[in-house]
Amino acid sequence: MLRPLRETFREDEFPNLLVGLGSPDDAAVYQIGQDQALIFTTDFFTPVVDDPYIYGAVAAANAMSDIYAMGGQVVLALSIAAFPPNLPVQAMSEILRGAAEKVAEAGGVIAGGHTIDDDEPKFGLAVMGTVHPSQVGRKGGARPGDVLLLTKPLGVGIITTAAKGEQADPAHLQGAIESMLELNRRAAELAQQVTFHAMTDITGFALLGHAYEMASQSGVRFRFHFSQLPFLPGSQEYAGLWLFPGGACNNQRTFEEHVSFNGLEEEIQMLLFTPETSGGLLIALPPDEADRLEALCGKAGQAVWRVGDVVTGDGIEVVGSALEP
Repeated sequence: MLRPLRETFREDEFPNLLVGLGSPDDAAVYQIGQDQALIFTTDFFTPVVDDPYIYGAVAAANAMSDIYAMGGQVVLALSIAAFPPNLPVQAMSEILRGAAEKVAEAGGVIAGGHTIDDDEPKFGLAVMGTVHPSQVGRKGGARPGDVLLLTKPLGVGIITTAAKGEQADPAHLQGAIESMLELNRRAAELAQQVTFHAMTDITGFALLGHAYEMASQSGVRFRFHFSQLPFLPGSQEYAGLWLFPGGACNNQRTFEEHVSFNGLEEEIQMLLFTPETSGGLLIALPPDEADRLEALCGKAGQAVWRVGDVVTGDGIEVVGSALEP
């Protein structure tokens, strides 16, 4: 929908606009000085959990994730809210409180916002961050020979969907909530200590959709090894029951022509198309830099998984089987 605006805001006429409509990156980046650029993004969605406080905190973490995916740190945020007129004031307050405390954890501040009436609750943030112009994380730039690292397990989308249908184990839902609440702040800080080639975060387009965006922007092929992919407890079980959200089908229709599977069961294929909320960072970097980042993550207590590699070609390949020991 934004493509027609490219001629209105030609990037060659805005030299300080480092990232704009010309490429499908996670946020806009505008340079304001020799050593500083601003990152700006927005995201909001309907509730993924019943608890208002957790909903607000998860929505905030998800919105701030794009700042981290661009290699930056959060500075300022504005709330974006659409609440039903009959929603209890206490619930609205808890949503805002959850978001505020998550932004404070990120080292940023909420300085205002805007609220409208709507039949279904929607909440999120417009977020501003900062980054050095030479350290901006982009989706493009991955090179053959690179290693692919992932900083959070997969499965949030199907677990929260199962929970909405009252079919999720409470322990599985709690694991998904803890994953969604975890900021990508530390992972982004550690990534800035090594040389990486490309980075994004895994959210609504699922692992395969966001990986394809990176691969296509880089002119390479991503190869994932299923046995190395991390999943939250319960996610593969619910995939076996076909408890997928509608977004999984949308992602499959959009990206399946770019993805090849080698020995992977149909329900697990669909799991890799299932949207994530506040997912981890997917990072492409040279093998020696991947070793360094894994060591840094180990010292810092930051989870990280080596999930694949980058090869010549195009599209995405997933090899292996969920039935393998």
